[in-house]
Amino acid sequence: MKIAIIPARGGSKRIKNKNIVDLCGKPLINNSLQVAKQTGLFDKIHVSTDDQNIKKVVENLGYVVDFMRDPKLADDHTGITPVLRWVLQQYQLRNEYYRDVCLILPTACLIESNDLIEAYRLFCAHSGLYSILPVAAYPAPTEWAYRKTNIDLLEPLYPGKFNIRSQDLEKKYYDSGTFVWFSDKRILSDNVAGDQDFIAYPLDRYKAIDIDDPEDLEIAHIVKLGLQQYKTFKNEN
Repeated sequence: MKIAIIPARGGSKRIKNKNIVDLCGKPLINNSLQVAKQTGLFDKIHVSTDDQNIKKVVENLGYVVDFMRDPKLADDHTGITPVLRWVLQQYQLRNEYYRDVCLILPTACLIESNDLIEAYRLFCAHSGLYSILPVAAYPAPTEWAYRKTNIDLLEPLYPGKFNIRSQDLEKKYYDSGTFVWFSDKRILSDNVAGDQDFIAYPLDRYKAIDIDDPEDLEIAHIVKLGLQQYKTFKNEN
């Protein structure tokens, strides 16, 4: 049994109503719901929310919210693992047991159904022993990173590395902030290793837009509209 869990609490600070804000004429969360459904993989698609407005939007999109999230798990400090664990436990109380769990972020507005499918194949290839984390390559070597002082003077984090050619430096990757495949055992364990035991699923960089502030949202608008126009252009030519 497989479940997709989309955590979408209310109360976002930097972008009001972020999870349901308009993106190209649809609520932001719509893409995560849509691609999950298109995969045909999931026995259950659950939006974990504490917000009645989000619940209403999700239901208007044609999905059922089986139960609301405990408000104690909807503050600014609760991590995602306790939320996933609580959702699985709530379903277990209903005699519903899910072995394979896909966390899909409501802001994953550029992933496609095939990304979830291919990542699940990788999950199965490793017998569920490792979680699958979609990652994207940093656009520039991390060795070239700077920090700013209080007078905006740039200080290199790795002095002496700036003159090394990019092709001579190891490629580094970052969490795309889109989705993760987990086993139920990992989620329900009391000893979850936060950043260990992940297998990389390489994701196109343009899909790895983590929407935290208005600038991120604007970039997502531009990319999504550009992709739509690009696909139209390809079909017509």
